[in-house]
Amino acid sequence: MMRGRQVHDGPDRTYALPDILLLNANTNTAMTDKMLDAARVLHPNCRGATVARGHKYISDQDTALVAAEAVVEFAEKLDAETMPDALVIACFGDPGLWTVRDQLPIPVIGMAEASCHVACQVGRRFAIVTGGSAWEPMLRDFVGVTGLSSRMSGVYTLDQTGDVLAAEPQKALPFIAKKVDLARKGGADVVILGGAGMVGFADLLRPCLDFPVLDSLTCAILQSVAFANM
Repeated sequence: MMRGRQVHDGPDRTYALPDILLLNANTNTAMTDKMLDAARVLHPNCRGATVARGHKYISDQDTALVAAEAVVEFAEKLDAETMPDALVIACFGDPGLWTVRDQLPIPVIGMAEASCHVACQVGRRFAIVTGGSAWEPMLRDFVGVTGLSSRMSGVYTLDQTGDVLAAEPQKALPFIAKKVDLARKGGADVVILGGAGMVGFADLLRPCLDFPVLDSLTCAILQSVAFANM
């Protein structure tokens, strides 16, 4: 049974807004708040949480493994009172995704998996642009596990990690735009801006582009709402 907030639309119609829980796999609570603000524009009945341990930003394989453990630990503590209608793992590497999906009786959505599938519905070939050079091999491996490698034209990383890019968006924007342009020239007809630190940049770039640019958080939130309603 859906736990979502009841909304009244006239005297004869009542429906529920699914209760979506956004879990930040980074320990940076300011990043949680930023993502939650963006998520609530899309779906007002979102709440946020931050893992209890780990790192302020996930930038390599070691920090991703710790994040996966922390996500699983968080999921294990959900009970009848705190269980949402859908859980979004708000980190582009989707740490702990498949383990938690097996654990919980609700939809569990990851930013990377969701945006890759949306990209395949929007275009024929997609590319990923994200912050942090260590993510390039990690994301290639991840896309391989999802079975979508043949649809991906490449992963384009910036030297700065996403948290650094997010701290000075106007300074970062030209560098992100350059990577998006390289991705387009590399064969992508849709580009994913991946990661918590990249939230909001797609909106800034779209007016200047003639091809789709996807925000990975947007893809995850909208998918979580859709699956919660199924």
